[in-house]
Amino acid sequence: MSRTSAPPPKDATAPAADSALTHGLKQRHLSMIALGGVIGAGLFVGSGAGIAAAGPSIVVAYGVSGLLVMFVMRMLGEMSAANPASGSFSVHAERAIGPWAGFTAGWSFWVLLCVAVGLEGIGAAQIVTGWLPGTPEWVWVALFMVIFLGTNLAAVKNFGEFEFWFAALKVIAISLFLVLGLLAILGVLPGTDSPGTSNLTGDGGFLPNGSEGLIIGLLASVFAYGGLETVTIAAAESENPVRGVAKAVRTAMWRIAVFYIGSMAVIVTLVPWDAPQVVEVGPFYAMLDHLGIGGAAEIMNVVILVALLSAMNANIYGSSRMACSLVARGQGPKVLGRISSGVPRNAVLASSVFGFLCVLLSYWRPDDVFPWLLNMIGAVILVVWVFIAVSQLILRKRTERETPERLVVRMWLFPVLTIVALVAMAGIFVLMLWQPDTRDQLLATGALTAVLIAIGAVRQRRAGREAPAGD
Repeated sequence: MSRTSAPPPKDATAPAADSALTHGLKQRHLSMIALGGVIGAGLFVGSGAGIAAAGPSIVVAYGVSGLLVMFVMRMLGEMSAANPASGSFSVHAERAIGPWAGFTAGWSFWVLLCVAVGLEGIGAAQIVTGWLPGTPEWVWVALFMVIFLGTNLAAVKNFGEFEFWFAALKVIAISLFLVLGLLAILGVLPGTDSPGTSNLTGDGGFLPNGSEGLIIGLLASVFAYGGLETVTIAAAESENPVRGVAKAVRTAMWRIAVFYIGSMAVIVTLVPWDAPQVVEVGPFYAMLDHLGIGGAAEIMNVVILVALLSAMNANIYGSSRMACSLVARGQGPKVLGRISSGVPRNAVLASSVFGFLCVLLSYWRPDDVFPWLLNMIGAVILVVWVFIAVSQLILRKRTERETPERLVVRMWLFPVLTIVALVAMAGIFVLMLWQPDTRDQLLATGALTAVLIAIGAVRQRRAGREAPAGD
Protein backbone atom coordinates (compact mmCIF):
# COMPACT_ATOMS: atom_id res chain seq x y z
CA MET A 1 0.00 0.00 0.00
CA SER A 2 1.38 3.45 -0.91
CA ARG A 3 1.99 6.07 1.75
CA THR A 4 -0.83 8.21 0.38
CA SER A 5 -3.51 5.56 0.33
CA ALA A 6 -3.91 4.72 4.00
CA PRO A 7 -7.45 3.77 5.01
CA PRO A 8 -9.55 6.51 6.59
CA PRO A 9 -9.55 6.43 10.38
CA LYS A 10 -12.48 5.21 12.37
CA ASP A 11 -12.57 7.89 14.99
CA ALA A 12 -15.51 8.34 17.28
CA THR A 13 -15.19 12.10 17.16
CA ALA A 14 -15.12 12.37 13.39
CA PRO A 15 -18.31 13.95 12.06
CA ALA A 16 -20.94 11.43 11.13
CA ALA A 17 -22.25 13.80 8.48
CA ASP A 18 -19.16 13.26 6.35
CA SER A 19 -20.54 9.91 5.25
CA ALA A 20 -23.67 11.64 3.91
CA LEU A 21 -21.70 14.20 1.91
CA THR A 22 -20.93 13.24 -1.68
CA HIS A 23 -17.42 12.72 -3.00
CA GLY A 24 -17.93 14.86 -6.10
CA LEU A 25 -14.60 16.70 -6.07
CA LYS A 26 -11.96 15.30 -8.39
CA GLN A 27 -8.22 15.56 -7.87
CA ARG A 28 -8.00 18.39 -10.43
CA HIS A 29 -10.62 20.32 -8.41
CA LEU A 30 -8.69 19.82 -5.18
CA SER A 31 -5.39 20.83 -6.77
CA MET A 32 -6.88 24.03 -8.15
CA ILE A 33 -8.66 24.84 -4.87
CA ALA A 34 -5.25 24.61 -3.20
CA LEU A 35 -3.68 26.79 -5.90
CA GLY A 36 -6.52 29.30 -5.92
CA GLY A 37 -6.47 29.52 -2.13
CA VAL A 38 -2.97 30.96 -2.30
CA ILE A 39 -3.81 33.70 -4.82
CA GLY A 40 -6.33 36.06 -3.26
CA ALA A 41 -7.26 39.71 -3.08
CA GLY A 42 -4.89 40.04 -0.12
CA LEU A 43 -2.01 39.51 -2.54
CA PHE A 44 -3.29 41.75 -5.32
CA VAL A 45 -4.54 44.62 -3.15
CA GLY A 46 -3.41 44.31 0.47
CA SER A 47 0.29 43.93 -0.35
CA GLY A 48 0.50 47.61 -1.37
CA ALA A 49 0.32 48.85 2.23
CA GLY A 50 2.98 46.34 3.24
CA ILE A 51 5.36 47.54 0.50
CA ALA A 52 4.77 51.18 1.47
CA ALA A 53 5.69 50.38 5.08
CA ALA A 54 8.55 47.91 4.66
CA GLY A 55 10.01 48.96 1.32
CA PRO A 56 12.10 46.28 -0.44
CA SER A 57 12.30 44.35 2.84
CA ILE A 58 8.69 43.27 2.20
CA VAL A 59 10.31 40.27 0.51
CA VAL A 60 11.76 39.27 3.89
CA ALA A 61 8.39 39.88 5.59
CA TYR A 62 6.58 37.63 3.12
CA GLY A 63 9.35 35.07 3.39
CA VAL A 64 9.09 34.90 7.20
CA SER A 65 5.28 34.80 7.28
CA GLY A 66 5.28 32.36 4.35
CA LEU A 67 7.54 30.01 6.31
CA LEU A 68 5.09 30.14 9.23
CA VAL A 69 2.19 29.37 6.89
CA MET A 70 4.10 26.41 5.44
CA PHE A 71 4.58 25.04 8.95
CA VAL A 72 0.87 25.48 9.71
CA MET A 73 -0.19 23.80 6.47
CA ARG A 74 2.21 20.93 7.04
CA MET A 75 0.78 20.38 10.51
CA LEU A 76 -2.77 20.60 9.22
CA GLY A 77 -1.92 18.29 6.33
CA GLU A 78 -0.51 15.70 8.71
CA MET A 79 -3.70 15.63 10.77
CA SER A 80 -6.07 15.86 7.78
CA ALA A 81 -4.37 13.02 5.90
CA ALA A 82 -4.57 10.87 9.02
CA ASN A 83 -8.19 11.85 9.70
CA PRO A 84 -9.96 13.47 6.70
CA ALA A 85 -13.04 15.37 7.88
CA SER A 86 -15.09 18.30 6.60
CA GLY A 87 -14.56 19.92 10.00
CA SER A 88 -10.77 19.82 9.45
CA PHE A 89 -8.90 21.59 12.28
CA SER A 90 -12.08 21.85 14.40
CA VAL A 91 -12.29 18.04 14.46
CA HIS A 92 -8.58 17.79 15.24
CA ALA A 93 -8.87 20.33 18.09
CA GLU A 94 -11.77 18.40 19.57
CA ARG A 95 -9.86 15.11 19.42
CA ALA A 96 -6.68 16.63 20.85
CA ILE A 97 -7.83 19.21 23.41
CA GLY A 98 -11.55 18.70 24.02
CA PRO A 99 -15.01 19.63 22.71
CA TRP A 100 -14.65 23.25 23.88
CA ALA A 101 -11.60 23.66 21.63
CA GLY A 102 -13.35 22.18 18.61
CA PHE A 103 -16.33 24.44 19.29
CA THR A 104 -14.15 27.57 19.57
CA ALA A 105 -11.94 26.84 16.56
CA GLY A 106 -14.88 25.84 14.37
CA TRP A 107 -17.30 28.65 15.13
CA SER A 108 -14.60 31.36 15.12
CA PHE A 109 -13.56 30.18 11.65
CA TRP A 110 -17.21 30.11 10.58
CA VAL A 111 -17.59 33.75 11.68
CA LEU A 112 -14.39 34.64 9.83
CA LEU A 113 -15.58 33.08 6.57
CA CYS A 114 -19.09 34.51 6.78
CA VAL A 115 -17.79 38.04 7.34
CA ALA A 116 -15.19 37.53 4.60
CA VAL A 117 -17.98 36.65 2.15
CA GLY A 118 -19.53 40.05 2.81
CA LEU A 119 -16.18 41.83 2.52
CA GLU A 120 -15.41 40.15 -0.79
CA GLY A 121 -18.89 40.89 -2.14
CA ILE A 122 -18.49 44.59 -1.32
CA GLY A 123 -15.01 44.65 -2.86
CA ALA A 124 -16.22 42.99 -6.05
CA ALA A 125 -19.19 45.37 -6.27
CA GLN A 126 -16.87 48.38 -5.99
CA ILE A 127 -14.93 47.18 -9.04
CA VAL A 128 -18.09 46.71 -11.11
CA THR A 129 -19.51 50.11 -10.11
CA GLY A 130 -16.24 51.59 -11.32
CA TRP A 131 -16.99 50.12 -14.74
CA LEU A 132 -20.68 51.02 -14.55
CA PRO A 133 -20.89 54.28 -12.57
CA GLY A 134 -24.29 55.13 -11.26
CA THR A 135 -25.32 51.53 -10.58
CA PRO A 136 -26.01 50.83 -6.87
CA GLU A 137 -23.27 48.90 -5.10
CA TRP A 138 -25.74 46.90 -3.03
CA VAL A 139 -27.39 45.51 -6.18
CA TRP A 140 -24.11 43.91 -7.27
CA VAL A 141 -23.46 42.48 -3.80
CA ALA A 142 -26.94 40.92 -3.90
CA LEU A 143 -26.37 39.53 -7.41
CA PHE A 144 -23.06 37.90 -6.49
CA MET A 145 -24.59 36.42 -3.34
CA VAL A 146 -27.48 34.90 -5.30
CA ILE A 147 -25.12 33.38 -7.88
CA PHE A 148 -22.83 31.72 -5.35
CA LEU A 149 -25.66 30.71 -3.07
CA GLY A 150 -27.09 28.84 -6.04
CA THR A 151 -23.72 27.30 -6.86
CA ASN A 152 -23.28 25.98 -3.34
CA LEU A 153 -26.86 24.75 -3.00
CA ALA A 154 -26.30 22.51 -6.02
CA ALA A 155 -24.03 19.46 -6.13
CA VAL A 156 -20.51 19.91 -4.78
CA LYS A 157 -19.05 19.25 -8.23
CA ASN A 158 -20.55 22.60 -9.32
CA PHE A 159 -18.56 24.34 -6.61
CA GLY A 160 -15.50 22.41 -7.75
CA GLU A 161 -15.94 23.44 -11.38
CA PHE A 162 -16.39 27.12 -10.48
CA GLU A 163 -13.27 27.06 -8.33
CA PHE A 164 -11.31 25.13 -10.95
CA TRP A 165 -11.83 27.79 -13.61
CA PHE A 166 -11.54 30.72 -11.20
CA ALA A 167 -8.24 29.34 -9.92
CA ALA A 168 -7.03 28.59 -13.45
CA LEU A 169 -7.58 32.23 -14.46
CA LYS A 170 -5.73 33.46 -11.38
CA VAL A 171 -2.82 31.09 -11.94
CA ILE A 172 -2.52 32.14 -15.60
CA ALA A 173 -2.65 35.84 -14.64
CA ILE A 174 -0.01 35.61 -11.91
CA SER A 175 2.21 33.42 -14.08
CA LEU A 176 2.11 35.93 -16.96
CA PHE A 177 2.81 38.73 -14.50
CA LEU A 178 5.89 36.95 -13.16
CA VAL A 179 7.18 36.13 -16.65
CA LEU A 180 6.82 39.76 -17.77
CA GLY A 181 8.52 40.95 -14.59
CA LEU A 182 11.47 38.59 -14.95
CA LEU A 183 11.95 39.57 -18.61
CA ALA A 184 11.98 43.24 -17.58
CA ILE A 185 14.48 42.59 -14.77
CA LEU A 186 16.75 40.79 -17.23
CA GLY A 187 16.39 43.70 -19.67
CA VAL A 188 15.04 41.56 -22.52
CA LEU A 189 11.46 42.88 -22.53
CA PRO A 190 11.04 45.17 -25.57
CA GLY A 191 10.97 48.85 -24.62
CA THR A 192 12.37 48.40 -21.09
CA ASP A 193 15.80 48.61 -19.48
CA SER A 194 16.91 46.47 -16.59
CA PRO A 195 16.75 48.47 -13.31
CA GLY A 196 19.49 46.38 -11.72
CA THR A 197 19.44 46.79 -7.95
CA SER A 198 18.70 50.54 -7.93
CA ASN A 199 15.19 50.14 -6.48
CA LEU A 200 16.42 47.66 -3.86
CA THR A 201 19.31 49.70 -2.51
CA GLY A 202 18.41 53.31 -3.33
CA ASP A 203 15.98 55.74 -1.72
CA GLY A 204 16.48 54.67 1.88
CA GLY A 205 18.00 51.29 1.15
CA PHE A 206 16.58 47.81 1.63
CA LEU A 207 15.06 48.70 5.01
CA PRO A 208 13.97 52.34 4.50
CA ASN A 209 11.65 52.58 7.53
CA GLY A 210 13.73 50.48 9.88
CA SER A 211 12.51 47.57 11.95
CA GLU A 212 9.12 49.18 12.60
CA GLY A 213 8.38 49.28 8.86
CA LEU A 214 9.40 45.63 8.57
CA ILE A 215 7.05 44.72 11.44
CA ILE A 216 4.11 46.49 9.76
CA GLY A 217 4.93 44.67 6.53
CA LEU A 218 5.12 41.37 8.40
CA LEU A 219 1.68 41.86 9.95
CA ALA A 220 0.21 42.80 6.56
CA SER A 221 1.74 39.71 4.95
CA VAL A 222 0.47 37.26 7.58
CA PHE A 223 -3.19 38.00 6.86
CA ALA A 224 -2.68 37.86 3.09
CA TYR A 225 -2.11 34.09 3.33
CA GLY A 226 -5.61 33.23 4.56
CA GLY A 227 -7.52 30.72 2.44
CA LEU A 228 -5.20 27.74 2.35
CA GLU A 229 -7.21 25.97 5.07
CA THR A 230 -10.19 25.42 2.75
CA VAL A 231 -8.41 22.66 0.83
CA THR A 232 -8.37 20.41 3.91
CA ILE A 233 -12.11 20.98 4.34
CA ALA A 234 -12.77 20.18 0.68
CA ALA A 235 -10.60 17.05 0.84
CA ALA A 236 -13.34 15.21 2.76
CA GLU A 237 -15.56 15.42 -0.34
CA SER A 238 -12.89 14.38 -2.83
CA GLU A 239 -12.50 11.01 -4.53
CA ASN A 240 -9.44 10.12 -2.46
CA PRO A 241 -9.25 12.38 0.63
CA VAL A 242 -5.94 11.05 1.94
CA ARG A 243 -4.05 11.28 -1.35
CA GLY A 244 -5.70 14.59 -2.23
CA VAL A 245 -4.79 16.46 0.92
CA ALA A 246 -1.30 14.95 1.00
CA LYS A 247 -0.56 16.12 -2.53
CA ALA A 248 -1.98 19.60 -1.92
CA VAL A 249 0.05 20.15 1.24
CA ARG A 250 3.27 18.83 -0.25
CA THR A 251 3.12 21.35 -3.08
CA ALA A 252 2.21 24.33 -0.84
CA MET A 253 5.86 25.30 -0.39
CA TRP A 254 6.68 26.12 -4.02
CA ARG A 255 3.33 27.83 -4.54
CA ILE A 256 3.98 30.21 -1.66
CA ALA A 257 7.55 30.84 -2.80
CA VAL A 258 6.59 31.50 -6.43
CA PHE A 259 3.33 33.40 -6.11
CA TYR A 260 3.84 35.50 -3.00
CA ILE A 261 7.55 35.92 -2.38
CA GLY A 262 8.30 35.90 -6.11
CA SER A 263 5.69 38.56 -6.82
CA MET A 264 6.98 40.86 -4.09
CA ALA A 265 10.57 40.43 -5.29
CA VAL A 266 9.63 41.29 -8.88
CA ILE A 267 7.56 44.34 -7.88
CA VAL A 268 10.10 46.00 -5.56
CA THR A 269 12.88 45.34 -8.07
CA LEU A 270 11.04 47.08 -10.90
CA VAL A 271 9.04 49.80 -9.12
CA PRO A 272 10.26 52.30 -6.49
CA TRP A 273 8.76 51.20 -3.18
CA ASP A 274 7.53 54.72 -2.39
CA ALA A 275 5.76 55.27 -5.71
CA PRO A 276 2.26 56.65 -4.89
CA GLN A 277 0.64 54.16 -7.28
CA VAL A 278 1.77 51.21 -5.14
CA VAL A 279 -0.83 52.11 -2.50
CA GLU A 280 -3.32 54.11 -4.55
CA VAL A 281 -4.02 51.52 -7.26
CA GLY A 282 -2.10 48.47 -6.07
CA PRO A 283 1.43 47.16 -6.66
CA PHE A 284 0.50 44.85 -9.54
CA TYR A 285 -1.11 47.66 -11.49
CA ALA A 286 1.86 49.92 -10.65
CA MET A 287 4.29 47.41 -12.16
CA LEU A 288 2.26 46.80 -15.32
CA ASP A 289 1.87 50.54 -15.81
CA HIS A 290 5.62 51.04 -15.22
CA LEU A 291 6.30 48.52 -18.00
CA GLY A 292 3.94 50.38 -20.33
CA ILE A 293 1.41 47.54 -20.56
CA GLY A 294 -1.70 49.04 -22.15
CA GLY A 295 -4.93 48.77 -20.18
CA ALA A 296 -3.02 47.80 -17.00
CA ALA A 297 -5.79 49.05 -14.72
CA GLU A 298 -8.51 47.09 -16.45
CA ILE A 299 -6.38 43.95 -16.62
CA MET A 300 -5.76 44.04 -12.88
CA ASN A 301 -9.37 44.92 -12.09
CA VAL A 302 -10.53 41.81 -13.97
CA VAL A 303 -7.99 39.63 -12.12
CA ILE A 304 -8.93 41.10 -8.73
CA LEU A 305 -12.64 40.66 -9.50
CA VAL A 306 -12.02 36.98 -10.31
CA ALA A 307 -10.01 36.60 -7.08
CA LEU A 308 -12.81 38.15 -5.01
CA LEU A 309 -15.57 36.09 -6.62
CA SER A 310 -13.49 32.93 -6.21
CA ALA A 311 -13.01 33.72 -2.52
CA MET A 312 -16.76 34.33 -2.07
CA ASN A 313 -17.54 30.96 -3.60
CA ALA A 314 -14.90 29.13 -1.54
CA ASN A 315 -15.84 30.82 1.73
CA ILE A 316 -19.56 30.00 1.42
CA TYR A 317 -18.50 26.41 0.78
CA GLY A 318 -16.01 26.27 3.65
CA SER A 319 -18.29 27.91 6.19
CA SER A 320 -21.23 25.63 5.35
CA ARG A 321 -19.11 22.47 5.70
CA MET A 322 -17.64 23.69 8.97
CA ALA A 323 -21.13 24.41 10.34
CA CYS A 324 -22.37 21.00 9.18
CA SER A 325 -19.44 19.25 10.87
CA LEU A 326 -19.96 21.15 14.13
CA VAL A 327 -23.64 20.20 14.21
CA ALA A 328 -22.81 16.55 13.49
CA ARG A 329 -20.62 16.60 16.63
CA GLY A 330 -23.38 18.14 18.76
CA GLN A 331 -21.81 21.62 18.67
CA GLY A 332 -24.66 23.56 17.07
CA PRO A 333 -28.36 23.64 16.11
CA LYS A 334 -29.40 20.35 14.51
CA VAL A 335 -31.33 22.05 11.72
CA LEU A 336 -28.02 23.13 10.13
CA GLY A 337 -26.86 19.54 9.86
CA ARG A 338 -29.57 18.30 7.51
CA ILE A 339 -28.13 17.05 4.23
CA SER A 340 -30.13 16.91 1.00
CA SER A 341 -28.71 15.23 -2.11
CA GLY A 342 -25.28 15.25 -0.53
CA VAL A 343 -25.36 19.02 0.21
CA PRO A 344 -25.88 20.63 3.67
CA ARG A 345 -28.32 23.17 2.23
CA ASN A 346 -29.48 24.65 5.54
CA ALA A 347 -25.85 25.27 6.48
CA VAL A 348 -25.24 26.91 3.09
CA LEU A 349 -28.24 29.20 3.65
CA ALA A 350 -27.16 30.08 7.20
CA SER A 351 -23.60 30.75 6.07
CA SER A 352 -24.88 33.14 3.40
CA VAL A 353 -27.02 35.21 5.76
CA PHE A 354 -24.22 37.60 6.68
CA GLY A 355 -23.40 38.12 3.02
CA PHE A 356 -26.96 39.25 2.38
CA LEU A 357 -26.79 41.40 5.52
CA CYS A 358 -23.85 43.14 3.85
CA VAL A 359 -26.24 44.05 1.03
CA LEU A 360 -28.12 46.18 3.56
CA LEU A 361 -24.93 47.47 5.17
CA SER A 362 -23.53 48.56 1.82
CA TYR A 363 -26.84 50.36 1.18
CA TRP A 364 -27.01 52.08 4.58
CA ARG A 365 -23.30 52.72 5.25
CA PRO A 366 -21.40 52.44 1.94
CA ASP A 367 -18.47 54.60 3.13
CA ASP A 368 -17.36 52.89 6.34
CA VAL A 369 -18.75 49.33 6.28
CA PHE A 370 -15.57 47.82 4.76
CA PRO A 371 -13.10 48.82 7.53
CA TRP A 372 -15.68 48.02 10.21
CA LEU A 373 -16.06 44.46 8.91
CA LEU A 374 -12.30 44.09 8.57
CA ASN A 375 -11.81 45.01 12.23
CA MET A 376 -14.57 42.59 13.20
CA ILE A 377 -12.69 39.49 12.01
CA GLY A 378 -9.29 40.86 13.07
CA ALA A 379 -6.85 38.11 14.00
CA VAL A 380 -9.21 35.11 13.92
CA ILE A 381 -6.95 33.24 11.51
CA LEU A 382 -4.12 33.41 14.04
CA VAL A 383 -6.36 31.90 16.71
CA VAL A 384 -7.16 29.04 14.32
CA TRP A 385 -3.45 28.53 13.64
CA VAL A 386 -2.75 28.26 17.38
CA PHE A 387 -5.40 25.53 17.69
CA ILE A 388 -3.86 23.72 14.70
CA ALA A 389 -0.35 23.80 16.22
CA VAL A 390 -1.44 22.70 19.70
CA SER A 391 -3.62 19.93 18.23
CA GLN A 392 -0.78 18.62 16.08
CA LEU A 393 1.59 18.65 19.04
CA ILE A 394 -0.81 16.36 20.92
CA LEU A 395 -2.15 14.18 18.08
CA ARG A 396 1.23 13.40 16.50
CA LYS A 397 2.36 11.51 19.61
CA ARG A 398 -0.99 9.77 19.92
CA THR A 399 -1.03 8.71 16.27
CA GLU A 400 2.57 7.43 16.40
CA ARG A 401 1.57 5.31 19.38
CA GLU A 402 -1.80 4.00 18.15
CA THR A 403 -1.96 4.13 14.31
CA PRO A 404 1.45 5.10 12.86
CA GLU A 405 0.43 3.90 9.38
CA ARG A 406 -1.85 6.94 9.10
CA LEU A 407 1.08 9.38 9.15
CA VAL A 408 1.29 9.71 5.38
CA VAL A 409 2.29 13.36 5.83
CA ARG A 410 4.69 14.24 8.63
CA MET A 411 5.55 17.62 10.16
CA TRP A 412 9.21 18.40 9.68
CA LEU A 413 11.56 18.12 12.71
CA PHE A 414 8.72 17.37 15.11
CA PRO A 415 8.27 18.73 17.75
CA VAL A 416 10.87 21.49 17.31
CA LEU A 417 9.26 23.32 14.35
CA THR A 418 5.77 23.02 15.86
CA ILE A 419 7.02 24.79 18.98
CA VAL A 420 8.86 27.37 16.87
CA ALA A 421 5.59 28.08 15.03
CA LEU A 422 3.72 28.56 18.31
CA VAL A 423 6.38 30.97 19.58
CA ALA A 424 6.17 32.89 16.30
CA MET A 425 2.37 33.16 16.63
CA ALA A 426 2.74 34.47 20.18
CA GLY A 427 5.21 37.02 18.86
CA ILE A 428 2.73 38.17 16.19
CA PHE A 429 0.05 38.65 18.86
CA VAL A 430 2.49 40.83 20.83
CA LEU A 431 3.34 42.87 17.73
CA MET A 432 -0.37 43.36 16.97
CA LEU A 433 -0.94 44.61 20.50
CA TRP A 434 2.01 46.99 20.13
CA GLN A 435 0.87 48.48 16.82
CA PRO A 436 -2.04 50.97 17.15
CA ASP A 437 -3.43 50.03 13.72
CA THR A 438 -3.87 46.37 14.66
CA ARG A 439 -4.59 46.66 18.39
CA ASP A 440 -8.37 47.07 17.91
CA GLN A 441 -8.48 44.02 15.64
CA LEU A 442 -6.65 41.93 18.23
CA LEU A 443 -8.95 43.08 21.04
CA ALA A 444 -12.07 42.34 18.96
CA THR A 445 -10.76 38.88 18.13
CA GLY A 446 -9.84 38.31 21.78
CA ALA A 447 -13.37 39.18 22.87
CA LEU A 448 -14.93 36.85 20.28
CA THR A 449 -12.58 34.01 21.25
CA ALA A 450 -13.25 34.48 24.97
CA VAL A 451 -17.02 34.34 24.43
CA LEU A 452 -16.75 31.18 22.32
CA ILE A 453 -14.44 29.49 24.83
CA ALA A 454 -16.90 30.28 27.63
CA ILE A 455 -19.86 28.90 25.66
CA GLY A 456 -17.87 25.84 24.60
CA ALA A 457 -16.74 25.14 28.17
CA VAL A 458 -20.30 25.42 29.52
CA ARG A 459 -21.61 23.07 26.81
CA GLN A 460 -18.82 20.58 27.51
CA ARG A 461 -19.55 20.64 31.25
CA ARG A 462 -23.27 20.13 30.65
CA ALA A 463 -22.60 17.25 28.24
CA GLY A 464 -20.32 15.67 30.84
CA ARG A 465 -23.07 15.81 33.48
CA GLU A 466 -25.70 14.43 31.12
CA ALA A 467 -23.58 11.60 29.72
CA PRO A 468 -24.01 9.11 32.63
CA ALA A 469 -27.81 9.47 32.49
CA GLY A 470 -27.84 8.55 28.83
CA ASP A 471 -25.63 5.47 29.17
